[in-house]
Amino acid sequence: MPRLIDTSGTELVNEWVKLEKDSDLVTALACTADKLLVPLELWQNHEEDLRKSGKEIGVWLDSDQQAAAIAADLERLKLVALNFPGFTDGRSYSTANNLRRHYHYTGEIRAIGDVLRDQLFYMRRCGFSTFDLKDTVKLEEARTALGDFKDSYQSTIEQPAPLFRRRLQP
Repeated sequence: MPRLIDTSGTELVNEWVKLEKDSDLVTALACTADKLLVPLELWQNHEEDLRKSGKEIGVWLDSDQQAAAIAADLERLKLVALNFPGFTDGRSYSTANNLRRHYHYTGEIRAIGDVLRDQLFYMRRCGFSTFDLKDTVKLEEARTALGDFKDSYQSTIEQPAPLFRRRLQP
């Protein structure tokens, strides 16, 4: 059973039910959960019906889907989840960064899928706020991973100024 943690390493209760990529509107409306995390295609095809359902709706994007697809809806979405289908597929890092920098999204961005210990520090730097850990990741190791490095050279969502600019400041 995957576990959900935030950027401080605190374990959270996952109130969202994630629907699979091939889910349809009937499945979504039949779900008894109050908070549904739906795939982009379902959202795009049935947005009005999903809104009328009375459920809180979040959208998840696969790694080949762009933030622009939900840009107009971001003010109404409390959760956007980004899928990592495999360890070597890092496209969702860019999507998280785009959501924060270009679309100014302030809601929760959740990493889902193949979320491993070694990725957590970098995911947080790109703007992820929660992480749905794989079963194989130990909670204590995940907490340690979030603090693997104390500083970085590059600018990030967390620290917009690069190291050389921070060193020049009095």
